[in-house]
Amino acid sequence: MKINAAGMALLKKSEGFRSRVYLDVAGLPTIGYGHRLLHPDSFPNGIDEEQAANLLLCDVRDAEQAVQRLVKVPLTQGQFDALVDFCFNLGAGKLASSTLLKALNAGRYDEALQQLLRWDHAAGRQCAALKARREAEAELWRNQMIEQQVAA
Repeated sequence: MKINAAGMALLKKSEGFRSRVYLDVAGLPTIGYGHRLLHPDSFPNGIDEEQAANLLLCDVRDAEQAVQRLVKVPLTQGQFDALVDFCFNLGAGKLASSTLLKALNAGRYDEALQQLLRWDHAAGRQCAALKARREAEAELWRNQMIEQQVAA
């Protein structure tokens, strides 16, 4: 399974595009659509949107693989997209150790969705941007479920 256009649109909107290196919420050097710079990454002259999109595709591939590796139950496209966005934002390690994943792998999809919504804090405080992002992920999660029920 791969992230679809709706999932990619959410990810790009949530991350935003920046042509120059900046420090993200965690204080890590980042560029483009949320690409974290690791040694030897260096963009002294910045990047354009095409370069950022190429970096994003590689980063998303890592998030997709993490979701595929960690989740042991069937997912709708919307659930997959929401989890890829979550992993891209917070890292596979956060998903791997989460109550969200435990509930999901136990087949408790509704509980997993509620757990997803809890990941809206940074530095111990609720963050409006993270709250909005989690709600948008939940919308992807729910919309696909509704579409499947209508089709059935």
